[in-house]
Amino acid sequence: MQTLITNISQRIRQVYQKAEGFIEDEREFPLSQVFLNATFQRFVTDNVKMLQDLHADLHDDWLRLYATLDYNGLNITLSVDLKLVQMELNKDTQLIVFEQISDTQVIEASYPSFLHKIAVKCALFYYQKIRNDDPLGMILEKLKVIKVKDDLLHLDLNRWLGKSRSIIDTLSKVHVNHAVLREAELVLTGNVNLTALFRKMSEERLEDVEESLADTQVTPLKQK
Repeated sequence: MQTLITNISQRIRQVYQKAEGFIEDEREFPLSQVFLNATFQRFVTDNVKMLQDLHADLHDDWLRLYATLDYNGLNITLSVDLKLVQMELNKDTQLIVFEQISDTQVIEASYPSFLHKIAVKCALFYYQKIRNDDPLGMILEKLKVIKVKDDLLHLDLNRWLGKSRSIIDTLSKVHVNHAVLREAELVLTGNVNLTALFRKMSEERLEDVEESLADTQVTPLKQK
């Protein structure tokens, strides 16, 4: 996640170098789908034992999220369509909120037995058709990935980021107020504490920053 925050700072710095003093205006700066999925991998997937993969295909105003779970011989890939409701990143709040806009779909699965297959299909039918609900929020909440509030999925990053002094220090210089989804990219809207940001940058050699960014290049994850 620090890679994401560093990238945000770098993008904002590049934008504001061309802003000619209009530092109070909000600015847009994009993050690619590949970069976002690599962040999911490092930040979420690598820290949740049962979660084998988590990635998204980004589209205008919505995303399709894929999750692959492995539990006691059951390996299952699910997909769901989500709408981004809120995204706020600063030193006090690190929160992303989604609204689920489709039922969870089983993309592929391997079961330890035929009875497990029947049980999964029955459970999905029960939640979606009988209860008129969807099990995705419950599953992700049990995995301690998100919290469900008012039928919205809240991904609160503070429980991880709040422990890192360097990340919180970076977030004191960057304030992302909102974000929108576009084809294959996440476009962040925010402003920056230029005084704090450039003070921090003046303490570092530019080549060190560039070397750090180069070390974070990633291979695109396979999209489904």
